[in-house]
Amino acid sequence: MTPAEAAAARPRVEGEREHEILEAALDVLADVGYDRLTMDAVASAARASKATLYRRWDTKASLVLEAVLAQKGPLAALPDTGTLRGDLIASHCGRGGLTDERQISIFSGVLTALGRDTEFAEGFRARFLGPKIEAARELFDRARERGEIRDDVDVDIVGSALAGIVLHREFVLGEVPTPEKITAVIDQVILPAVLRHSPDQTPKDPS
Repeated sequence: MTPAEAAAARPRVEGEREHEILEAALDVLADVGYDRLTMDAVASAARASKATLYRRWDTKASLVLEAVLAQKGPLAALPDTGTLRGDLIASHCGRGGLTDERQISIFSGVLTALGRDTEFAEGFRARFLGPKIEAARELFDRARERGEIRDDVDVDIVGSALAGIVLHREFVLGEVPTPEKITAVIDQVILPAVLRHSPDQTPKDPS
């Protein structure tokens, strides 16, 4: 029997039981981090056997990656407030953003894995970070189409700058992100770096 045939023959862990196991994996991840997370620990937290987990997930990396992807749910529609400032505030504050304590604790738990576990890192970057990067790029592309930002702005650089600054201040400096602090970074760093005109120098409508 080939590995693919063996995987297909396994009874699937589905529905509510699957959800319970994925939630248990996230709890263990947030508590001890990726390096110390084990299938045994997740099985214990989920009140399941380790064999039950291995029927569905071959490796710790595949289990944790699926758990991380499941907790964010379907991608919400991008905010469209009419301004880059409004879009950045709406997309980075609140559920799923930089003020979401649950998501940030999970992200903290997987940081070390990105440099040590190739299987996990590749999947996380492609399936979790990839859509976030695309969403940020779309916000800035829309702003460019509206004429808000300069044509020479490198969207791939500035698109990740806000999260980079906020996460540095949290993980390195111990500063908990708040909507006020995120807005300050947007107003004092991001917008001055990209807008055609400073916020208080926007040309008036000639009409």
